[in-house]
Amino acid sequence: MRREHSASRRGILKLGTGLAGLGLLPTACTGAGKAPWRGVNLIATPNAPLGSPACERSLRHLRGLGGNSVCLIPFLWQPAPDDPRIVLGDAVSRDQLRAGIRQARGLGLRVMVKPHVWVPQTWAGAIGFTRTGDQAEWLARYRAILLDLARLAQAEGAEALALGTELRGVSGDPAWTDIIGAVRDRFRGTLTYVAHWDGELDRLPFRALLDVPAISLYPPLGPDDAGLGGRIDALAATLARQGPLWIGELGLRSAVGSQAKPWESPEEREAHPDGGVQARVLDHWLTALNRQGLRDILLWRWFSDPDAGGARDTDFTLQGKPAEAVMKRHFAG
Repeated sequence: MRREHSASRRGILKLGTGLAGLGLLPTACTGAGKAPWRGVNLIATPNAPLGSPACERSLRHLRGLGGNSVCLIPFLWQPAPDDPRIVLGDAVSRDQLRAGIRQARGLGLRVMVKPHVWVPQTWAGAIGFTRTGDQAEWLARYRAILLDLARLAQAEGAEALALGTELRGVSGDPAWTDIIGAVRDRFRGTLTYVAHWDGELDRLPFRALLDVPAISLYPPLGPDDAGLGGRIDALAATLARQGPLWIGELGLRSAVGSQAKPWESPEEREAHPDGGVQARVLDHWLTALNRQGLRDILLWRWFSDPDAGGARDTDFTLQGKPAEAVMKRHFAG
C-alpha cells in the first residue's frame, strides 16, 4: 500500500467476531480519566518537514479545530511483500521525527509514534513469506527498527507508540511476545497496535500484552447515502461491545462514491471531488462512536503542508474541506 500517497486497504469486514475478548483488558490500560485522543495521522511532506515553520502552521490549524493529538508516521520500506530486507525509509528521518515530536508537544499536542511499512504497488497487509528463514529475518530487522523508534519516542516524551500498522500477514508470529518485552524495556508510555479491520485483532496472539488495542476503520458503507447512518450506527455498536478500543485510523476520500470503498486511493480510481460525502460520512461516524463511548479517534489524514487539500482535492486529507468543520464540531465541543 502506497501510504505516502493514500491508504488502500482490502479485506472482509468481520468486526463482530474480530474484536472478541477485549473486555478482559483492565480499565487502567485505556487511559481512563484522561482526555481522549482526538486528532489525526500526520503525513510529512517534502516542502514542510516535521519541525519546520510550515509544519507548525499546519499543527496550529489542527489545534484550532479541536485536535489534541497527532500520530507521527515514520515509514519503513521493503522491496516486495516477500522480501525480508526491511529498512527505515528516508521520508521521515530520525532527526525529523525527533523535531516533530518536540514541535507537536511544544504546541500542547499529544504524540503517538506510529510506524507504517510501505511496499511498492501494494500494502503492508500483503507482507508474507514462504521461504524458510525469511519471516524470522524480517522480524529481526523490524525489531531492531522498532526498538530504535521506541528509544527515540521515550527520550522525546511521546505519549504512545504503535508496534505496527496492519501487519496482518506476520502479526501472528510468536516472536512478537519477545519484541513487546524489549519495547517495554525502552518505552514507558502507552503501547498499542493498529490492526486491520477485517478481524486481524481477533487473531493477535499478543493483544493481552497491549495497553489498549486499536484498529484502522474502513468498512464498505454502500453505494450511496441510503441507509448510511443505520449501517454506521450498527458497526459502532458492535465495536463498543468488544471492550476498550482506540480508532487508530478513520477516513475516506473527498471524492464521488468514496463511501463504497473507503480504503480506496486516488491511484486506484479516478473520481470527481466531493467534499460533502467525506463530511457526511465522518459526521455519522463521529456521532455514532461518541454515542457508544469510543472517543479515542485519530483521523486519516492531515498533511504537514498547511496549504494541502482544498475543494478540488480528492485525497483523504481533511484540510481545506467541509470535513474540517465536522472535526471542529466534534473535537472542540
